[in-house]
Amino acid sequence: MTVTGVRVRARARIVARADGRGGTALPVLDGEGPLAPRRTRSAGSWAKVVLVGAMSGPLGGDRFTLDARVEEGARLHVGSAAATLALPGQAKGEARYDVRLDVADGAELHWLPEQLISADGSDLHVTTRAELGAGARLVLREEQVLGRTGEQPGRLTSRLTVRVAGRTVLDQELSCGPGAPGGWDGPAVLAGHRAVGQMVVVRPEFATDPPAARMLGEYAALVPLAGPAALVSAVAPDALSLRRTLDQVLSALGWPTTQNISLNGT
Repeated sequence: MTVTGVRVRARARIVARADGRGGTALPVLDGEGPLAPRRTRSAGSWAKVVLVGAMSGPLGGDRFTLDARVEEGARLHVGSAAATLALPGQAKGEARYDVRLDVADGAELHWLPEQLISADGSDLHVTTRAELGAGARLVLREEQVLGRTGEQPGRLTSRLTVRVAGRTVLDQELSCGPGAPGGWDGPAVLAGHRAVGQMVVVRPEFATDPPAARMLGEYAALVPLAGPAALVSAVAPDALSLRRTLDQVLSALGWPTTQNISLNGT
């Protein structure tokens, strides 16, 4: 970790590798400052990592980078111990949080962090880029909450890109809060809701048997992507309602747990 003035530069790295005995090893698991990955108890072939926030942030001007690589035959589940809270800082300028996920052919990653909360006065740009091999599997959830209870949101820009075998299947950006392009709170985007979430599922089976597009209740929808992937998008009035909506989607589609996930309910 480096500190320049009141700005923090921090990086975390995770590498998951098949251990040759039917399990998954973590030969690389390190972090700096506010990024503290910790291995927790897991079962079967999975390795499980929890991201623990060791410091406040990201604050104005901070730069956080997180890289996770899942090698062939490995299975990795990553969550977080608490929500990430973007706050204003003494330093001026935008904070950045860049996440890079690489999942090899024959590997599987479940990326399920807690919510990102955009506090009043903050300015955060988040990028998540996932690169997958042709036979890789991915479950990726993102949830953003605009402001804490009773406060206005900060500026939040979030870009999510997913590529499979070198082909882009999803590239979307959402910008909310003060200074964002007009219409972000209008009926075509958040429609006054304070929480927004998306879940991307990549499975090789979807190349020949994609799930059908459909509404999932009043505020969620499932859309097949141009490749072996599908996107679930949802909005809600608050973080609890958003998580409940996504959990109900999982239940309605026959997803008993994120360790045994199928958009077709099998």
